[in-house]
Amino acid sequence: QVQLVESGGGMVQTGDSLRLSCVHSGRTASSYSMGWFRQAPGKEREFVAGIMRNLGNTFYVDSVKGRFTISRDNAKNTVYLQMNSLKPEDTAVYYCAAKFGYVVPTTVGVVDYWGQGTQVTVSS
Repeated sequence: QVQLVESGGGMVQTGDSLRLSCVHSGRTASSYSMGWFRQAPGKEREFVAGIMRNLGNTFYVDSVKGRFTISRDNAKNTVYLQMNSLKPEDTAVYYCAAKFGYVVPTTVGVVDYWGQGTQVTVSS
């Protein structure tokens, strides 16, 4: 059974930075492509960033390109989301997602495992 545990959320001001972490408990963590999604109140969960297993190709939603960076440390079974220049519209619960194989999880329906979520609040 795979467990994903996020950390690093918090309350910050516009322009600040945060780094989210997601620890993958499975023994084959490096075999998973990983992603970050977010869900704001009253809105659907949306893809934010993803990273492919092995090759490390990365993908981002347009609204975070140039501000967010996803990375992974397979030795630590951990995926990171570095968030810079945060805006109030980035406020949401951020979820880590895992999908076995080379397909990066960019839609809710293809995700194999979810984390419990971590709250990010950006005040103006």
